[in-house]
Amino acid sequence: MKQFQNLITPLLVIGLFLSSFNFGPREQQQISFQEFKNKLLEPGLVDRIVVSNKSVAKVYVRNSPRDPASEDVVQGPINGTPARGSRGQYKYYFNIGSVESFEEKLEEAQEAMGIDTHDFVPVTYVSEMVWYQELLRFAPTLLLLGSLLYMGRRMQGGLGVGGGGGKGARGIFNIGKAHVTKVDKNAKNKVYFKDVAGCDEAKQEIMEFVHFLKNPKKYEELGAKIPKGALLVGPPGTGKTLLAKATAGESGVPFLSIAGSDFMEMFVGVGPSRVRNLFQEARQCAPSIVFIDEIDAIGRARGRGGFSGSNDERESTLNQLLVEMDGFGTTSGVVVLAGTNRPDILDKALLRPGRFDRQITIDKPDIKGRDQIFQIYLKKIKLDHEPSYFSQRLAALTPGFAGADIANVCNEAALIAARNESGQVTMDHFESAIDRIIGGLEKKNKVISKNERRTVAYHESGHAVAGWFLEYAEPLLKVTIVPRGTAALGFAQYVPNENLLMTKEQLFDMTCMTLGGRAAEQVILGKISTGAQNDLEKVTKMTYAQVAVYGFSDKVGLLSFPQREDSFEMTKPYSSKTAAIIDTEVREWVAKAYEKTVQLIEEHKEQVAQIAELLLEKEVLHQNDLLEVLGERPFKSSEITNYDRFKQGFEEEDKKSVKIPLINGAEEEDGSTPLEPQVVPS
Repeated sequence: MKQFQNLITPLLVIGLFLSSFNFGPREQQQISFQEFKNKLLEPGLVDRIVVSNKSVAKVYVRNSPRDPASEDVVQGPINGTPARGSRGQYKYYFNIGSVESFEEKLEEAQEAMGIDTHDFVPVTYVSEMVWYQELLRFAPTLLLLGSLLYMGRRMQGGLGVGGGGGKGARGIFNIGKAHVTKVDKNAKNKVYFKDVAGCDEAKQEIMEFVHFLKNPKKYEELGAKIPKGALLVGPPGTGKTLLAKATAGESGVPFLSIAGSDFMEMFVGVGPSRVRNLFQEARQCAPSIVFIDEIDAIGRARGRGGFSGSNDERESTLNQLLVEMDGFGTTSGVVVLAGTNRPDILDKALLRPGRFDRQITIDKPDIKGRDQIFQIYLKKIKLDHEPSYFSQRLAALTPGFAGADIANVCNEAALIAARNESGQVTMDHFESAIDRIIGGLEKKNKVISKNERRTVAYHESGHAVAGWFLEYAEPLLKVTIVPRGTAALGFAQYVPNENLLMTKEQLFDMTCMTLGGRAAEQVILGKISTGAQNDLEKVTKMTYAQVAVYGFSDKVGLLSFPQREDSFEMTKPYSSKTAAIIDTEVREWVAKAYEKTVQLIEEHKEQVAQIAELLLEKEVLHQNDLLEVLGERPFKSSEITNYDRFKQGFEEEDKKSVKIPLINGAEEEDGSTPLEPQVVPS
């Protein structure tokens, strides 16, 4: 069919070109009636005339003229040679307007020549079918049908949802069909659970759905019902879609994937039709799994963001989805998985048991999870050490990174190594990649004056010294004055411990460390700059949270007024008097923290200057450089910190940690059961 489509256009052009020509017999010569009369009829060369289709008069000539003296009359104007040949040879033709007019002219001409009526040239009328004439008669109709067919195939193939050149199944004539990506057991390039790391609990939850579909009798014998679906919830980049792909690879049952936005179309009724088509296809190949990515595109709470009384296509699509998942005519054998990073805006009817029975939360991985994720991606990269050497350290360097961020770090490191024409990827390449992602593109050619560069050096030195001599401050890993991004003239990189709980003292020390740059400018340089803008924003946000959210202020009391970033409320949930108290408390707390920071910088003024001058010389200082100037930190943590993991790996921690219970219920090597974990003595 595709070859036929390619031939339609040239055929149409050729047809239009040929239709402009008036075809006639090629072996015969066309003459006028006057030539026929003077050159053929008068010399007596005409044997007979055959009128075809009442429009063409075919002249058959004799072997010899009636008057031999006039034999050469036919030469010249007609074809240049005498008309000779077999008896009654068809040589000439001419067109006639009407039969009556032709007969009248022919009779008058013969009477004028004195020919007896018995010797008149015989005229015969025949009806003939000429293929090219018949084709030209139907040419407009054929061209119109061909054009409609061509346009229809173009619309079916290219004007659908997929845009120009899309597949026929996604065209305008199949617009009610769901655009499903189907994965079966014979598919190639499948993803398995071994390719997913950092979310062991979520993998175990998903595996239960796979077991339900593979061994339903095991659960039905106990009276259990297969859950209808599960909602994968988590921030962007945490691996919700990747986990669904792994489910498709491990399940061994048909897996149908579709995006939430694929249900919506410009035509009314397309969304519900695609939902019905999706579940109809899923039931035909049951047991099966349906995965709807970004379900918030159609699953938003009804009645929000629309005008009352309007026909909302999205709400109709959602209603059809609710009916298909747990309606009157639903059948078992189809499990629905969905992914979203906005569960708060989903409709409550969609989240109730019977539709999405479970919500599986996939958070950003901790340091152990990041270590596992790094090991997966590092296997694909040519390294100068074992993957475990990098994964343990990189996991400590990337707090708050999701799986997609970690994949980006590995890819950026490989790109940097290739750019530097290195044969292998080293730790320096990974650190450069992390700096590139955190701080932006390095701008070595950015013009900075000496005074500005000196100000930046003392600012970053103040951060480093303040964090070094504060008990609860995060340990410093690296400080640099190399400009990056659009506004950052330098930054300090720390290794946070990712604590789940923070005390008032910890937050106070972190506030002091953030104000260290501003304090160093004031104490040593004697003037302040705008470089502390971002620091002041962080301090303001942190202190307001302590006073108005965490209940740390005695004046405000045990009250919490959390601020929602997506809230459009114009009024605050507290009075103006309470707002004044909060503002006063925040101002006093920040002033107290700044006073302590200034005092700390005064005590270590010489060390701040040494760090700043070293920064001006090297531009980048690592932890070893700080140890030479500042010495060991005066505070030691009783627990293993992320910075210790960065330096030593996980070997010591694993020896001192508690063994994790086995999931499958098997006994440990020493005979203890998973319900009674054994503490390994140090």
